[in-house]
Amino acid sequence: MTGTKTPARNAPPERTRFKLEGRSVALDRRVHAARGDLADMALAGTLFSAHYARAVAFTCVAPGAPILSAATPSAEAVSELLRGETFHALDVMTDWAWGFCGHDGYVGYIRRDALDLFETPTHRISIHGAPLFSAPDIKASIADYWPIGALFSGEADDGFIACAEGYIHLRHTAPVDAHPTDWVAVAERYLGQPYVWGGRGHRGIDCSGLVQVALGQYGMAVPRDTDLQCEGIGNPIDSEMALTRGDLIFFPGHVGIMTDARTLLHANAHWMAVVAEPLANVVARLAGDHAQPIIARRRIGA
Repeated sequence: MTGTKTPARNAPPERTRFKLEGRSVALDRRVHAARGDLADMALAGTLFSAHYARAVAFTCVAPGAPILSAATPSAEAVSELLRGETFHALDVMTDWAWGFCGHDGYVGYIRRDALDLFETPTHRISIHGAPLFSAPDIKASIADYWPIGALFSGEADDGFIACAEGYIHLRHTAPVDAHPTDWVAVAERYLGQPYVWGGRGHRGIDCSGLVQVALGQYGMAVPRDTDLQCEGIGNPIDSEMALTRGDLIFFPGHVGIMTDARTLLHANAHWMAVVAEPLANVVARLAGDHAQPIIARRRIGA
């Protein structure tokens, strides 16, 4: 019998399919959102997963919230979001959301109550610990303190910027699109802040976090971790060349910023703080554990 084949009654419906081009590849799970049961839809066709999801953008509304390696308060903090930064959620649970940070793609878990509807920021906090007033009055009660680099949306109101949570004094803010000309001066504002693994300035900061937030306020987006920064920031400079302000010095698992030809600014676990000290002292301190303490020198704009 010839003619068009009739589908069998109760046959399953046609399924939407995609083709995986080539082999499934192993990606860097720090910056590619994929776990055993779920992956970012952007990875479809590159990485096989049982399920994919499209990211939904949220805004961090806590002054600072850690990005954790697992959905438990005791998990390692791998990074941090500041108020106003974006989190792209792929899986939203009762207490946690899993996804990636908007500014650098870093993957992890964040408390669900630290997130709210997406907002487009208009201003940035320009000092450490800017007080959040309950009214546009310097004598009003203070509800909280926001860290330098925090973002928010608001409108001018008699010398303050009014936002959803309260009022920030105008002198403690800068327009979000206004960038300083000296990014090292931004980094120097963090002098004395405690060293905190995974921190980006809320209650502490780590070495690569210092580089990232300072360059971010300067208007330059850079990766989160030292190895990614070593591969992706600026250009290498010869060891014979004199160092200048803004040069980045990379050590095994560590990075610092030159403030001049001899002084290194860095957040470090030795002093447990952001300090400026002679580069020669840092090299001498590391020489006992590393035959070659300095593994790379890089210059932005070289």
